[in-house]
Order: sequence, then structure tokens, then C-alpha cells
Amino acid sequence: MKDSVIAAQQTPTAPRGTRDLARAAVSGWLGTAMEFMDFQLYSLAAAIVFNKIFFPDVSPAIGLIAAMATYGVGYVARLAGAVYFGRMGDRIGRKKVLYLTILLMGASTTLIGALPTYATIGILAPILLVALRLVQGFGAGAEIAGATVLLAEYAPVRRRGLVASLVSLGTNSGTLAASGLWAILLAVLSEDQLMSWGWRLPFLLSFALMFFAVWLRRGLKESPVFEERADVVDGVALGRDEVESAIATADEQTGSVLAAGIRQRKGRSFFLALGLRFGQAGNSGLVQTFLVGYIATNLAVGRSVPTDAIVYGSLLGFATVPVVGLLGDRFGRRPVYLTLTLLTAVLAFPVMLLITSGSTPGVMLGMVLGLNVGVLGLFSLESVTMAELFGARTRFTQLALAKEIGGILATAIGPVLAATLTAVTGSWWPIAAMLIVYSLITFVSALFAPETRGRDLVRLEDAV
Repeated sequence: MKDSVIAAQQTPTAPRGTRDLARAAVSGWLGTAMEFMDFQLYSLAAAIVFNKIFFPDVSPAIGLIAAMATYGVGYVARLAGAVYFGRMGDRIGRKKVLYLTILLMGASTTLIGALPTYATIGILAPILLVALRLVQGFGAGAEIAGATVLLAEYAPVRRRGLVASLVSLGTNSGTLAASGLWAILLAVLSEDQLMSWGWRLPFLLSFALMFFAVWLRRGLKESPVFEERADVVDGVALGRDEVESAIATADEQTGSVLAAGIRQRKGRSFFLALGLRFGQAGNSGLVQTFLVGYIATNLAVGRSVPTDAIVYGSLLGFATVPVVGLLGDRFGRRPVYLTLTLLTAVLAFPVMLLITSGSTPGVMLGMVLGLNVGVLGLFSLESVTMAELFGARTRFTQLALAKEIGGILATAIGPVLAATLTAVTGSWWPIAAMLIVYSLITFVSALFAPETRGRDLVRLEDAV
């Protein structure tokens, strides 16, 4: 065992050039774009057509609830996927897992477009729809975490924040692509055409994106950090018992490296990461989900105004995300985190005053500010900071779980709580208060977190 461990350490890692980094960056961006496009395609289809073609024998309201429920099961499957693929990624490498996740997501999305409807096969149609949603969510649960880990481990240390932030751009790309496809369909097709065959086109067209992403990842080299890990032999991580045996026979330096990775008490870095995730995910649920519906139903503005604001905010995000990544590389993760979260808290009431002013420019400005400062800016920092908080031995698993648990808790609870509080109080101030609370949770987490900029990602132990 000693010989094999030492041999693994002494085998030089193949150099990664600019072309390899570019391939990894495009791969990470494309996978995240596909994940968010798949889920946005389904959420729009669920609201527009699925209640009628998969659940026609119930009232329209119950049909919409059933369609949205099939959307929700994907999030349950995400958590299972985070555990399964996260552990696999830490065990056999990032590249292999990302190849599987893109296949699962792409194949299930494409097959949704080929499903027979309730009119053709009856109750089996919604059952198959739910099954494909489960598969889609199972793959998506590890996609964004795996892409984040891969890019952070590939990136040059001085530009790690910028490179890792490219994963965040995939969210904008996917959401805009899906929204654009549905906007075109609604504009050019009649109701009958949309219901009979038009709704299938976005799902079937996703096959082309999947094909390109699979081709790109086939030629992707494994993360250099994974290959350099002291506990990896012949491309597979040693189990705990094997590492303990290796520690007993290895030299002092190798033994101390291995011991640091398996004997450290886990938990502190995970809960710090969960706090960092909670603010971003909570703000996202309020700004991108709840406020869109709140504005459309409670304010005297056009129903398209909030969705247009999200589109404009997402477009601006293509500048916000890399700029925040660069600031994190220049000044460190903690100062930028503390600044953004404090700014979000300070702006919460002014932003809500703009949004509730009743003027279209006010709504637009408020939504764009809330999205870019409180959501996309934090997402950019989150991509690299969470990867740096965790040690290489369990980075994929812990990052995936922190993202999914934080996302489910904050995003699922936030809009429901906001709807309840605004109904009880008859006012918008609870929304601003929730934005402040979510942001302060991340502020406190960043305050207690160590500065991770420049951390050696090959180290097996967590940052704290």
C-alpha cells in the first residue's frame, strides 16, 4: 500500500493548457445552462399546457396543481442525486460523473418531448412524465456542484473566482434560452398547434445541446486536483480503511497529509457553506419567483413587466457575475461577500419602495437591482467560495449537499412564507424584512468563515 500511494504521488500530472481550461469552462457553463433550461422548459410547460394534455380529466385548478407537483418531484430527486453522484465524484473523479449527469438530464428532457399524452395512453402518460422528471432531477442534483468543483480545480489560483463564476452564467443562459423558445412558440403558433405538437419542440431541440455537451465532455481531462490527491491511486480514491493502513506505513509527510483528510471532524465548513447558500437561494426565491407573481397580481402594471424585468436583470448579469468574480480574486472572498450582503440588506426597503411605486421604470429598476446585487452577485461568489471551503476528499459531496439542502429549504419555504406574511399584514414590508434576514444569514456566515482565496485545493481537509 505504501508503495502504491507514494507512486501515485510521484506520478506527474499531465499539464493543463489554455485549451483544456477553455474546454472545461465551456463544459461547466453548458451543463449548468442545460440544467436551468431543462427546468425552465418544464416549469413553463407545466403552467401553459401540461395540465391540459396530461391531466385533462380534472378541473383546470387541480390539473395545474398536478402539473406543478410533477415539477416539484424533480427537486426531491435532486437531493438523492447530490448524495449518489457527489460520493461517486469524490471516489472516481469529476469528469466521469459529469459525463453521466449530462446524459441523464439531456435524455430525460428529450424523452419528455416524445411522450404520448393522456388522450393516447391514459393514466400511463402522467406516470411516465413523473418518472422522467425524477431521472432529470437525479442527474441535475450533482450537475451544478460538479461543474463548480471542476472549474475551481482547473482554474489558475489568481483567476479562480473569475473562472468558477462562469458556472453562474449558465443559469442566465438556460433561463433566457427556455423563455425565448416558449415566447417564440406562443407568438407564432395557434392554440391547437401548440397543444397538438408545438409544445414538444423545445424538449426535442434540447437533444442538440445534449449531443454537443456530451461530445465536449468526452474530450475533457480529469481535474488536476483530483489526480494530485494523496489518497487517489490509479484514478480511484482509497477507502477509509485503506487510508488508515497507508498512514501506518507511509513516511511522516505522506502520513500527515492523509491523516488530515480523514481524521478532521467534519461539519463546520458545511454549515458555513449552507449559510452562504441560504442567503443567495432565499433572495432568489423571493425576487425571481414570489415577486414576479406578487407584482402581476397586486400592482397596477402590465403583467409582462415583472418577467421583462427578470430578462433585463439576467442580461445585466452577464456583466455582474464575472465582475464579482474578479473582485473576489482581487480583494478576497470575505470582503466582497460582506459588502454584497450588507448592500442587499440596506437596499431591501428602497428596492421594495421602487417596486411598489406602481411605475414601470420603478418596478424595472427595483427588480434589476435586487436580482443583480442580492442573487447573481452572491451566486458568483458562492461558486468559488464553497469549493474552497471543502477539502478535496469530500468536496463534491459536501458542496452538492450544501447547494441542494440550502436551495430546497430557502427557495421552497421563502415564497410560501412571503405569501402568508403579505396576506396577513396586507403590506409589502415582510418581503423587505425577509430579504434582510436572508442576507444577514449569509453576512454572519461570511463573517465567521475563513478567507479562502488562494487556498491549496489539493489539501484533503476542510478549511475549518
